[in-house]
Amino acid sequence: MSGDQATSRVLVHGPRPRMFRIRDVVTMTGLSRSVIYEQIRAGRLRAVKQGKATLVTDAALDDYVRLLEREAEA
Repeated sequence: MSGDQATSRVLVHGPRPRMFRIRDVVTMTGLSRSVIYEQIRAGRLRAVKQGKATLVTDAALDDYVRLLEREAEA
């Protein structure tokens, strides 16, 4: 799947989805897949499992952004 296809799936009209697959988090944040998984392993970005899928919640993404902002201010 190309980046454009992933972006169009994420940037839908209507309410924002509550959970995102890792490929969508990569598209939304601009971070690499490896960095996303590193942040999850380090406990800095929360994720949940549904079957084999790793999902990041909307709230977890918001918390992660706030964490990065706090670190930037320090």
